[in-house]
Amino acid sequence: MTVQTLPSATRLIRTRSPKRRGGRSAARLVFGIPYAVLTTALAIMFLYPLIWTAVSSVAPRAGTSQPVGWGLGNYAALADYQAGIWVYLGNSTFVALLTVLLTLVVSTLGGYAFARFSFPGKNLLFLTVLAILMVPYATLLIPLYVILSAVGLSNSLVGVAIVLTMFQLPFSMFMMRISFESVPRELDEAAMVDGATTFGALRRVLIPAVKPGLITVGMFAFLAAWNDFMAPLILITDTNRMTLPLAVSNLRVQVQGVIDYGATEAGVVVLALPCILLFLVLQRHYVRGFMSGAFKG
Repeated sequence: MTVQTLPSATRLIRTRSPKRRGGRSAARLVFGIPYAVLTTALAIMFLYPLIWTAVSSVAPRAGTSQPVGWGLGNYAALADYQAGIWVYLGNSTFVALLTVLLTLVVSTLGGYAFARFSFPGKNLLFLTVLAILMVPYATLLIPLYVILSAVGLSNSLVGVAIVLTMFQLPFSMFMMRISFESVPRELDEAAMVDGATTFGALRRVLIPAVKPGLITVGMFAFLAAWNDFMAPLILITDTNRMTLPLAVSNLRVQVQGVIDYGATEAGVVVLALPCILLFLVLQRHYVRGFMSGAFKG
């Protein structure tokens, strides 16, 4: 009886399977088309301003450095502005990279401590770090300027990087804590059993395991420092130490309040290119970093 039942059951599965597959395909088609239309519309909506800015930066426009014909006149005007675009690019790069370095070091050590150690007041201290997010950004710049002046870091790119690092720490510390908590404790315990120190286990075992979180933190720190305008505006007084966003803002308004839209659009393109390239290169790790700890049981 078993021998006769199994072929009939197999025939039943075979006859029903195409219908099920056809039903799934129809459901995917019904729900997939609106999803594709919606995502395409959103992509166009977000990409259109960037494309328009890139085209306008080389298009002819009266009152700009490219009055007739298509060309790079606006970029030439941007390159020759005051100290030169390479000076401002160097300043922005230095501030961004130093901010990334400080953020990664502090948030990695802090996130490791909050995730792996127990000490009095741990949760209160963590909430205090997160409370920085509740303070308006601009309200702290003047007190920070006074503090930096007292320690000799006023009008300094290092001072700007330290300030930007402070405002990145709440998110970065939170991100690194959940990244370390998603890693099983058995890994670093096994490393310590084999003779590794606490920092040895962190460097050899845990840091490779939380690489997506590190990339996400570093990327956020870079984008924030690269595009920040308020901190350099308040803390920098020397024109040769301006970052690129501040230089583009100063270039925007010319004699008698006339706005140079062409040079401004060229500056926006120069500012946006490193961010776009960085995101495209690190997109996979960026998404994985946000998923760290999401399925922690």
